[in-house]
Amino acid sequence: MTRTGTTALTLSDEIRQRFEEFSRSQKDVGQYIVDHLEEAAFHTAEELARRANTSSSTVVRFAQALGFEGFPELQAAARDEYRRAREGGNGGGDVAGAPLFPIDQTEFEAALTADHANLAETARKVDREEVAAAVDLISHAERIVLCGTDQMAFFASYLRHLLMLLDLRAEVVASPSQENLAKLGRVHDKTVMVGFSAGRPHPLVVRAMKLARNRHAATIAIADATLSEVAKLADHRLYYSSNSPAFVRSHSALLGLIQALAYGVYAMDEPAYADRIKAFRLK
Repeated sequence: MTRTGTTALTLSDEIRQRFEEFSRSQKDVGQYIVDHLEEAAFHTAEELARRANTSSSTVVRFAQALGFEGFPELQAAARDEYRRAREGGNGGGDVAGAPLFPIDQTEFEAALTADHANLAETARKVDREEVAAAVDLISHAERIVLCGTDQMAFFASYLRHLLMLLDLRAEVVASPSQENLAKLGRVHDKTVMVGFSAGRPHPLVVRAMKLARNRHAATIAIADATLSEVAKLADHRLYYSSNSPAFVRSHSALLGLIQALAYGVYAMDEPAYADRIKAFRLK
């Protein structure tokens, strides 16, 4: 396929429409570009590949699959969409206010600046209705299962800790062990399943979300990719930004989102939850 002329669709819209046509590795590139347009507009193919956990050749093949001659043409389309978004005030720009650090940032300062921007980006993209629905489901759930593997297991455990302070029962599924599979086996229609995902979701999390849907359980996705398979399987989706100049994704916005989610549950009935927290601390 070769692009002829201009298309009325933006680059992001075209990726969304044609997402299922791409290979698995190309989907990694596509979902990363949609949620990190600025990086696609200004980084090299090699840097974009590193951040999307793939190869530069995959980035080039992805550009060609969209009908571009190569990555430079895709990047031009990304820059055009980014410029139009900036001019239209639709986000994608820098955080308002003075710079946190001088222009000649150290690596340490660059990482903190990225964390600061991630929090602002997450706050801009949060959907009040999705948050309200997630808070309501969690606060009234008969059973809560939090599924996250590897680094996401830590955040699943932390949310479990916050909910436990409110005397809400939650279980963590972090690996395909017999014990964890047994937890999934007890999922029913009064369960709330929360799936955590960073980049390409772990097969266990995808399996847990599919199982929950098949058993008519409510599902919530907490992910850094709006085109994530986990997000597609969820009834409700909470997105967080994870841009980072470092060798790992940034999780500052994820931590803030989790704490805000737990506080939202607490605020549903503050006097009652305050008493539960006091009782828990006296145990």
